[in-house]
Amino acid sequence: MKKIVSILFVFLSLAGYAQDGVTAAAFEKRMQLPHSQLLDVRTASEFRTGHLKNSLQADWLNKEQFAERVKYLDKNQPLLVYCAAGIRSAQAAKWLVENGFTDVQNLKGGLTAWKLDGKTVESVENTAQLSLEKYREQTTSAAWVLVNFGAEWCPPCKKMEPVLAQLQADLPGVFALQKVDGGNDIEVMKALKVEAIPTFVIYRKGKEVWRRQGMVDLTELKKQLTK
Repeated sequence: MKKIVSILFVFLSLAGYAQDGVTAAAFEKRMQLPHSQLLDVRTASEFRTGHLKNSLQADWLNKEQFAERVKYLDKNQPLLVYCAAGIRSAQAAKWLVENGFTDVQNLKGGLTAWKLDGKTVESVENTAQLSLEKYREQTTSAAWVLVNFGAEWCPPCKKMEPVLAQLQADLPGVFALQKVDGGNDIEVMKALKVEAIPTFVIYRKGKEVWRRQGMVDLTELKKQLTK
């Protein structure tokens, strides 16, 4: 009997936590706070159907990907999480707090509640995919070409933006920087066997000479582009 009561208590506790969170109105106000971080914990395909403006994305159902992406977020700044109905994001919020994030808020009811409150999501345009032929043209556009497989919603990709900007400033005219949208250009990703973003590939006279998945520091990129 005690065992049944204990199991029921745990179930009710989790159910209660799953409904925890703030209203759409309160969530929107917190989005305006300085340094707020906004995280969509749905799948990439769900994200492409519509999301809140300036959201980053990390799939809660893919625990390895989720843990890898959120480690690039600031644990000491406000973090706002949401999903479709508020259940996954409540679970993600609990995990984030347990792993050191100090200010986490979940959107109660998720995007469903957000839309019911009359609020809009970021429109998603049907962008044509980059063709493999066009990609090949890009990789021969200069003697040295650095290809950045990334996406605006990818936390580590965002962290790499100032590094790439500094690289271009430090090595003017040395290389061409080309970008592949990891959330859209799926056929090129498959053809090049790029399994995660960010991934960086360097071409020398059209031939791949170096590849690295994940964050890369400025020194390493300079070294590879000036051999």
